[in-house]
Amino acid sequence: MAEKRKTKGDRGERSAVWLLRRKFYRILERNYTCPVGEIDIVARKGATLCFVEVRTRTGSDHGTAIEAIHPEKQRQVIRTARYYLHQKNVADIDVRFDVVGITLNSRGRVVGRHLIPNAFGPEP
Repeated sequence: MAEKRKTKGDRGERSAVWLLRRKFYRILERNYTCPVGEIDIVARKGATLCFVEVRTRTGSDHGTAIEAIHPEKQRQVIRTARYYLHQKNVADIDVRFDVVGITLNSRGRVVGRHLIPNAFGPEP
């Protein structure tokens, strides 16, 4: 089961990268991991640094992508983003938190991609 979930997640992240590139995001990192957490994608959109959380679904039974990112997950992403900014010595830059929702059909094919820019703020 865990392998199937990882495969689904990997497919979703690849699809999210494809979508972000089409929307002129420059991908800086994928699966950034540090002691306080993990961020799926770190990208730039113009002068803004975007921390992107990807949610892959095979239907709407468990809610939308943004509904799946509950306040505790938002806080974890924000803590990880702060760690990233400190580690990379980045200051004085606009930052936002985007969400990409990917929908797969029963055969694992991508049937929907949805980008939510600025999906949540720095203090959920």
